Amino acid sequence: MDQALFGKSRKIKVMKSFLGGISLLFFVCVACAGCKSMIRSATQPMIDNLSASIMKQNDLDLVKDGAPAFLLIIDGMVQGSPDDPQILMAAAQMYSAYVSAFVLDENPERAKLMSQKARHYAFSAMSLKNETFARVHDKPFVKFVEVVPTIKKGDEELLFLVISTWASYIQAHSGNWDNVADIAKVEVLTKRLLELDETYYYGSAHLVLGVLKTLLPAALGGKPEEAKVHFERAIEISEGRFLQAKVIYASRYARLTFNRELHDKLLREVLETPADVIPELTLVNTMAKKQAEKLLAEADEYF
Repeated sequence: MDQALFGKSRKIKVMKSFLGGISLLFFVCVACAGCKSMIRSATQPMIDNLSASIMKQNDLDLVKDGAPAFLLIIDGMVQGSPDDPQILMAAAQMYSAYVSAFVLDENPERAKLMSQKARHYAFSAMSLKNETFARVHDKPFVKFVEVVPTIKKGDEELLFLVISTWASYIQAHSGNWDNVADIAKVEVLTKRLLELDETYYYGSAHLVLGVLKTLLPAALGGKPEEAKVHFERAIEISEGRFLQAKVIYASRYARLTFNRELHDKLLREVLETPADVIPELTLVNTMAKKQAEKLLAEADEYF
């Protein structure tokens, strides 16, 4: 096989590993972080209450079946106010959440279309607020980094929305190397989020960077011990109540380092913690518990 093609294929597999590791993380963050405040400023109180209700659900099938109607409502609001960044952000949040949680693994072609719409909404919102981003978001990395210092304190919610929708888009289009190469842009934006507020949405920037550092084992250039610091800091920030942090720590670090004891300990802690330990995390913690069950069931085959 041509070495260039082999290297390219291997890189794509690595990027898929990264994206798979943070897919659920992006769902839980964009679905919850700031969504209520975004919708409150853009829609009727009824929509605000609906969003809050969704986040407190422990029935994943109910959310999966009911969310599409909400997406249609959001699309209608965008058509009525296409230059309103608040509405664009609300639309991007819900589309990215739905795609990451319920579409990527079941319908790849549909995921491509929906993730493209989510990213478009997020990019449009950021472009309305940041002229530099509008100018460089599609430029090579060396030019793209000009946007980093223009992102200031107070931009965390919009910044994370761009990160999350971009990652979902890349995952859905992972066969396209040009899209996968944009992971470097996602990483530099995540580092900026960490600088601005390491505690944003229960330390999610730490989780993303932890995943990035566990793309490869240490022998091949990975940095699992640096990742461990990020994972543990995220758990500390949430006081162990954001259960997805422990799931990602187990699946990315414990498995990479073949630490069965840590792996099982983290996942059992997830299963023992009530999903509604924080009411607004009920839905996302329910998803984390489901994933923890699956990882534990597969542990004997992995270790």
